[in-house]
Amino acid sequence: MIVVTSENISGYKIKEVKGQAFGLVVRSRGLGGTLMAGLRSLVGGEIHEYTSMLEDARKQAIDRLVINAQAMNANAIIMTRFDSSELGQNMSEIVAYGTAVVIEKK
Repeated sequence: MIVVTSENISGYKIKEVKGQAFGLVVRSRGLGGTLMAGLRSLVGGEIHEYTSMLEDARKQAIDRLVINAQAMNANAIIMTRFDSSELGQNMSEIVAYGTAVVIEKK
């Protein structure tokens, strides 16, 4: 499946718009990661435990976005975007969303 952040895909035309597709992931930081992140935050710099967790969540959100678009019989997603937020003290939400479309070569 082609997934892009743009409105168009070079060499293709949009045949049909299926609608909004999304992939949602909520992740909780484990006790070990929370303790290490707390210690690292005292000295400053990148907190690798959180970076790794959010990268994994982003990949999973994209995977779920693709699954949602496939269920709509789409073969591409345009205008892909991400949003994130904190839920409580130790949970992060990542949402990937875009427009599910059917494309064909020009």
